[in-house]
Amino acid sequence: MSYQLSAVVADVELLREQTADLDHAVLAALRQDFALLPVTPQLVEELTGALPDFAIGEPNAEQPFQLVLWPVLADLLAGWSRRGPVGYLEAEFAGGLGHQSAVVWLGGEVSWGPCFDDRLDRPRAEWPINEALARLGAEPGAWIDPFAELGLHLERDTAGWLAHGRRGLTADYWDELAEEWEDQQSAPGSGNLSFLSDTL
Repeated sequence: MSYQLSAVVADVELLREQTADLDHAVLAALRQDFALLPVTPQLVEELTGALPDFAIGEPNAEQPFQLVLWPVLADLLAGWSRRGPVGYLEAEFAGGLGHQSAVVWLGGEVSWGPCFDDRLDRPRAEWPINEALARLGAEPGAWIDPFAELGLHLERDTAGWLAHGRRGLTADYWDELAEEWEDQQSAPGSGNLSFLSDTL
């Protein structure tokens, strides 16, 4: 199963304020009052006045992002960070192989990163996206790491996040659906418990 992410993550109110007048900004709700802004070519063009540029070849430690963060775009995100920490996150996985990268701005300048990892053999807390989310202020919770705690696993690509935002879904939407399904399956007379026990 594949996974792709290219997004800005920050406090939901910060992102609402900075994107209020943008036609191509779609905010998707995350947990802990964070939001995710999917980065699309249309959004980059609206923010910078130019089409996005993408790196040639696979991302690496020297060029950690597929999206080239030209000064005009990086400076804009740095400007947003004067109101609070702002992170740009990228990830791409297919068949168990891939990479993730992240950078965080605070107070108008880079405060951490950019960091790239295509091995992910360190503790989960040290993976680039988890480190970035912690620096954005994500708090530990019931989930395995900040990535899951905020709900970044809920959509698999930019199109999914755009739909998530346009539909106004919360990060708990899928959890609520799963709980509802489990309740229906375990309801007396549903006839599904024997089926489930037979399949275990």
